[in-house]
Order: sequence, then structure tokens, then C-alpha cells
Amino acid sequence: MSLPITFYRTASAEFIEASAWYEGKRLGLGLEFIAEIDRCISLASKNPFQFSVVREDIRRVVANRFPYSIYFRAEKHRIVVLAVFHGSRDPAIWLSRA
Repeated sequence: MSLPITFYRTASAEFIEASAWYEGKRLGLGLEFIAEIDRCISLASKNPFQFSVVREDIRRVVANRFPYSIYFRAEKHRIVVLAVFHGSRDPAIWLSRA
């Protein structure tokens, strides 16, 4: 059973912005990025506790092929995505959402 997914507004904006950036680099690359992030989120939805805790109750899924991680909180009835975050950015940005 999969838990429903909820995105913080800023996480959703990061996801859209990154997919647009990749699409601008090469036609179709943005769609490949979206598919990979969707795969990661689906894994988190199906089995959130398989992913390591990185801070208090926040867990992380690391994307393949793209330098991004998905930071999320597993609640009783849903998964809350806090950030779709590039690995070179300052982690204090997503930590402020915790």
C-alpha cells in the first residue's frame, strides 16, 4: 500500500524549476528528470522507513543519474516532501523547512 504524497509549496517549485532547467539543456532530459524523481517519491510512498533518517524525523531518497535528493517526512497517513534538492546547495535551506 502506498501513502499519499503532499509537497511543500517550495519543494514543488524546486521540482518544476529543475525539470525546466534540464529540459532547456536537452529536449527530453526534463522528462527523464521528472521520471526519476517520481520513481524516488514512489519508493518513499511504498516503504518510507527503508530510507535513512538524516535529521530528527526527516528521511532522504537519493536520485540516480541526477545530483538531487528528496527530503521527506513520513507521517501516519501521508508522505510530506520537504525538498527536491540539488546536492551542491546549502542544506540550511531545506533544514529551515523542518
